[in-house]
Amino acid sequence: MITMCLAKAINCHLNQISSDMIEKQKKVAQVVEMIHTASLVHDDVIDLAESRRNKSSANVVWGQKRSIVAGDFVVGRAIEICAAMQSDPVFELITKMVADLVNGELMQLDGSATEDERFAHYLEKTFKKTASLIAYSCQSVSVLAGADSSLQNIAFQFGRQLGMAFQLVDDVLDFVATSAQLGKPAAADLRLGLATAPVLFAAHKFPELNPLIQRRFNQPGDVETAFYLVHRSDGLQRTKELASQYCDDAVTKLAHLSPSSYQQILYTLTHELLNRMK
Repeated sequence: MITMCLAKAINCHLNQISSDMIEKQKKVAQVVEMIHTASLVHDDVIDLAESRRNKSSANVVWGQKRSIVAGDFVVGRAIEICAAMQSDPVFELITKMVADLVNGELMQLDGSATEDERFAHYLEKTFKKTASLIAYSCQSVSVLAGADSSLQNIAFQFGRQLGMAFQLVDDVLDFVATSAQLGKPAAADLRLGLATAPVLFAAHKFPELNPLIQRRFNQPGDVETAFYLVHRSDGLQRTKELASQYCDDAVTKLAHLSPSSYQQILYTLTHELLNRMK
């Protein structure tokens, strides 16, 4: 939906009405959703997750091996569909997206970042693992519309900022929402050994979190202690403020486009993203 709304907003901005171009933009949206879905299947295998969107995860129903191969198959089909569009710039952007998703997962598995490096590492990982998906899809549909480099950058940055905000909101919800609301277990990131923005901000007030982060919350009581200290700190509030900054930046990028109903939908969507935290 985000990809197609931005595509239509850019088409209106450039007065583009080619039906062939719009069909290719729909293909980009399809390809991106396929890659996204495949990445979730693989994530659940890596995390040994038992549920996804309030249903049993694929690895629970079908086993790890079939889930891995199924994810690989979906990515392969997505790349095949992308190649059939015969647009080298779009193909390059989609393959960059796939490379970023993999590198983002490797960064998440890597616990070698020092105390000073952690937040920059977290932000880079968040872009690659989450925001790159939206950023490259938005840029791809702008390429198909004939956008120049400046407008392509606006499309990319809108997707990037929205994607970063989405993940920050998700990180807040991991601490404040119920399992039923999330569609997955609450405090899941801590149990996976992951220090997200609320924890990293909380560590400024409670340095005793640093050894827990370093050992990836693998000792008895670590998860409970970290959860308690995050709620005692300003970590959640600071994460909300950072998410709001990213949403403001996304809105600023949208304002460069000519007014249209699709631009308005994206304004509303960006606003609703922040409302998930209320």
